[in-house]
Amino acid sequence: MVHAIMLCLPPRICLQRRTTVCFVVAVLLLLFASAGEAKMKLPDGAVVPAIIGLGDSIIDQGMNNYIATVVKCDFPPYGQDFTAAGRMPTGRFCNGKTPPDLIAEELGIKELVPAYLDPNLKPEDLKTGVSFASGACGYDPETAAITSVIPLSQQLNYLKEYLGKLKTAYGENETKFITDNAIFFVVAGSDDLANTYFTVGLRRLQYDINSYTDLVVEGASTFIQELYEVGARRIGVFGLPPIGCVPSQRTLGGGPGRSCSEKANEAAKLVNSKLSAQIDSLSKTLPNSKLVLIDIYEPLLRLIQNPKQYGFEVVDRGCCGTGKIEVSILCNKFSETCPDHDKYLFWDSYHPTEKGYRILVNQVLQKYINLLL
Repeated sequence: MVHAIMLCLPPRICLQRRTTVCFVVAVLLLLFASAGEAKMKLPDGAVVPAIIGLGDSIIDQGMNNYIATVVKCDFPPYGQDFTAAGRMPTGRFCNGKTPPDLIAEELGIKELVPAYLDPNLKPEDLKTGVSFASGACGYDPETAAITSVIPLSQQLNYLKEYLGKLKTAYGENETKFITDNAIFFVVAGSDDLANTYFTVGLRRLQYDINSYTDLVVEGASTFIQELYEVGARRIGVFGLPPIGCVPSQRTLGGGPGRSCSEKANEAAKLVNSKLSAQIDSLSKTLPNSKLVLIDIYEPLLRLIQNPKQYGFEVVDRGCCGTGKIEVSILCNKFSETCPDHDKYLFWDSYHPTEKGYRILVNQVLQKYINLLL
């Protein structure tokens, strides 16, 4: 709750022409007093003690820093605008904050959501949430295997380990309160299509796109049920974005003009349609669960199709290097970056800038947060 703080210069001065100064001081102190509190008002009685992330690079808060993989970003220019971390790279695939940070910030939980494997974590950090997500993983187990990152199965094991640490530190009742009321965000599937199916192409030898999207959705359904079994009740599952419109997929599948890859976009829409039906079904069979499919396809497509409306000038290239293919180790200290980061929707050829994420997160919370409470 925000408490008003009144401070004024001596009465005689305030009664003269310095009233404005008094007012400004009071406002500044009010702002300082409210720093860190929720920006979004939740319904009366609603609580969200923690944000927990599982999935891929969109919500990887640095997990890949601690494993042997080439899919890393713990080096410049990543983190270039991450003022909360001293403008240093942290393993987030962005120039600044990522969705878990922005959601936790908006809900007044904490400023940054850390990676679970961060060796500097304290018990109080665990209590308010962590991310287990690993860049380049997917619902298809083959996706994580290709790049030697943390598969969802291992992320689930880490979650169980995390819950054990919570019980040790805070007891059974407090842990149950956290799992009952925390919001678990799952973001995966894009790498299944972009990497495993369309780029590497291994799965195309075994599946057509219809059967492969079935495999992806089956993996998502199984994972959601496993999350439920370990105690998760509020689960927000991000649908797939218009993956064919991200810069790297334009380069690889968009032809000479680098238009959006319609094959990739149609596949993403197919996954979203099947996933929606599956989540509706699970919602009816998992008691006391709140499962929500979060549409990110249309919000991101609106930004791409109407950039000036949102303050962007470039949406077909990333800010790093040429912006056409650089991501992870290809976006490095030798890569120049665009002069004005806020004019770009994408930071590298795959991931949005912090500004892009802020716009998307704001739209997502406005539309979906009450459905998860």
